Amino acid sequence: MIEIIKSYFYEERDENLGDLGATLILDFILEKLAMEFYNKGIYDAYQYMNDRLDDMLGLQR
Repeated sequence: MIEIIKSYFYEERDENLGDLGATLILDFILEKLAMEFYNKGIYDAYQYMNDRLDDMLGLQR
């Protein structure tokens, strides 16, 4: 991810970003968004399992 962030800054902003800067940006993003990604994953898994359960119950009827 560090290399991707550095590449993005170079290609999109024409800035050379070092490892420390890229690491700080990654840490910031993870701190602010990690819980959102986690909750979305939990919700998606729940929805998937509900859909499969409905499929199974449909076979029973």
